[in-house]
Amino acid sequence: MNVEKHPVVSREEWLAARRQHLAHEKAFTRERDKLSAERRALPWVKIDKPYRFQGPHGELSLADLSGGRSQLIVYHFMFGPGWTEGCQGCSFLSDHIDGANQHLAHHDVAVVAVSRAPFAEFQAFKRRMGWKFDWVSSNGCDFNYDFGVSFKTEDTAGGQATYNYEKTDTTEGELPGLSVFYRNAAGDIFHTYSTYARGLDILVGTYNYLDLTPKGRNEDEIMDWVRHHDKYEEAKPHGCCHG
Repeated sequence: MNVEKHPVVSREEWLAARRQHLAHEKAFTRERDKLSAERRALPWVKIDKPYRFQGPHGELSLADLSGGRSQLIVYHFMFGPGWTEGCQGCSFLSDHIDGANQHLAHHDVAVVAVSRAPFAEFQAFKRRMGWKFDWVSSNGCDFNYDFGVSFKTEDTAGGQATYNYEKTDTTEGELPGLSVFYRNAAGDIFHTYSTYARGLDILVGTYNYLDLTPKGRNEDEIMDWVRHHDKYEEAKPHGCCHG
């Protein structure tokens, strides 16, 4: 869209065009509601594997991550062993978690970030970013591999890596994703949903703002403009893991 040579019309013509677009917006809202209902109706998988995580007070189970709530959203944050910074795209998304958590925490939903790096390795970065949400390590267990966000060298080299439900030629050891779990009254835990890549867009409120503006997302390559929020003065073109 060329904003310098954009059509300019009368208020009456604008209202006619806006009403036509409103009909499309309403149709999209209905389709989105239908899609959300289909998502909730997906079958579940019972979790029997004893995943163990490391948090600020020691070892945790998957049930512990929910903090007494029945619904758990896990954001698979790209921070591998030996890294000093988290993925810029994951950080962009994570900047939106604390605001939502002020409400989700009171509506039977826990949100926890999980990374494969040892717990101690991402504490300095979390403090630097100023985040308050829970962030634990899955180091030493298969959680990241089982949920399709970490990849073993032999799998990527042999073309056996799968991401977003299809084979991928990624050379990355880590990629982003989100998984949802439900715990029933008996304490059983079920995997209900996972999404990856562009499926994570819905979590990024900044994009919803940009989609309302004349220039939209205004990016040549997906997320090429995104930085850690304390590094926008160093803005240089780059690609992003979320592409």
